[in-house]
Amino acid sequence: MRTAEQGASAGGHLPRRRFGQHFLVDRHTIERIVAALDLRPDDNVLEIGPGLGALTGPLLERVRRLTVIEIDRDLAARMAAEHPAERLMLYNADALDFDFGSLGPDLRVIGNLPYNISSPLLFHLAQYDAVVRDITVMLQKEVVERMAAAPATAEYGRLSVMLQARFRIERLFRVSAGAFRPTPKVDSAVARLTPLRDARPSLADEALFARIVTAAFGQRRKTLRNALKALASEADLERAGVSPGARGETLSVADFVRLANALTKEPVR
Repeated sequence: MRTAEQGASAGGHLPRRRFGQHFLVDRHTIERIVAALDLRPDDNVLEIGPGLGALTGPLLERVRRLTVIEIDRDLAARMAAEHPAERLMLYNADALDFDFGSLGPDLRVIGNLPYNISSPLLFHLAQYDAVVRDITVMLQKEVVERMAAAPATAEYGRLSVMLQARFRIERLFRVSAGAFRPTPKVDSAVARLTPLRDARPSLADEALFARIVTAAFGQRRKTLRNALKALASEADLERAGVSPGARGETLSVADFVRLANALTKEPVR
């Protein structure tokens, strides 16, 4: 049931659980996010999930034209009515299926991402690192910790490796649950992802790399000889300089890259 507080704070819009809607309402947090972007008038900016427009207005004060993707039809219609089409390019679409490459080069992505789709959406965005300048997103605090985690830590996992193979990840600042309405049960954090470009590790087979990383973290307690037995023999691991008795969480991104490239050259028979 919507409480009176939720109804007022959400601008009369009933937050929809299936879309993971928690609307940013704290002015100080909004100002910090916008300041971190350091926008220029001609920047090619995309906002994912603008919701009630807490960030949209301040963004439009700094750029000549803004693109937004909003899955909620009611919110999309509301936003279209509030902003002229020549300033706001609006897509009523699911960001998980969206072709971000269609928005042109040097794209700057910003968004308060729904917790329930944050990891899949980050993986989807990672496919467009060639056309993206940077991605500044607010996520559940634990997700940001996993994104930026170092090897041999509890937070280090598939998300860490897959994103760090493409991006430099910065944790900018933490945001308390009280900055949102309705109030979520967890705190959030803002992170910036910047494509590695020329520093990105060279992968002979990106699909194989993804399979190896997924398998290595599928059951964290398993050693690599067991976790990767469908992909590599013990001899393959040793030739790549990886101990068969190690666990996936102890390997660096460079280790995973080296292993994937070695297996591409010497497929398991």
